[in-house]
Amino acid sequence: MAVLLDLTPRLDRMSSLAPAPVTHRDRLLAAASRFTAQHGWGELTMAKLADLVGVSRQTVYNELGGKPQLAEAMVLRELEMFLGLVDSAFRDNPEDLVRAIEAAAFQVLEQAGTDPLLHAILSSSQGADSELLPLLTTNSEPLLGAAGQMIREHVATYDVHLDDDRLEVLIDMVVRLVLSHVMQPTAEPAQTAETIAWIAERVLAG
Repeated sequence: MAVLLDLTPRLDRMSSLAPAPVTHRDRLLAAASRFTAQHGWGELTMAKLADLVGVSRQTVYNELGGKPQLAEAMVLRELEMFLGLVDSAFRDNPEDLVRAIEAAAFQVLEQAGTDPLLHAILSSSQGADSELLPLLTTNSEPLLGAAGQMIREHVATYDVHLDDDRLEVLIDMVVRLVLSHVMQPTAEPAQTAETIAWIAERVLAG
């Protein structure tokens, strides 16, 4: 399945103070996420989604395309929420990059532990549910790229004494470490976030 996640408009919208109006697309994605979390991706059809929201099936196809495109849109919606947590963590720690990284990692990991759609995706590995899982695993490069982009923009505002190549390695490492612990936690969020921050601090120290 091709991954066509285009995050630029969403990232731009996150910086806007005016709340976006709720659209048919928003309602459809919210309903699809709730249903998938409760009943599984394999049970969801476009016709059932149309009934849940009270629109025509054609409206669903017009807004989202087919089911593979719906899967991408649902994962993108989740990603936006997690990127919002990352954005807030950096904005709350404008003077301390290591603390910002720790806060961002903690908030993402804590949310991941209780997020019902993410739990449904990670609990699936076979059959129809495989349309969702690869977007976090084998086809995760757009997700990693979006997270790296946001962190890169924030890091640029700190006084960091690393050359660009080393800084890119640090950002990629942090993003991949957080994602790996989202997929397979090995400790409590606070402990994992502290460890990631400790590694980042050592790299930043040169």
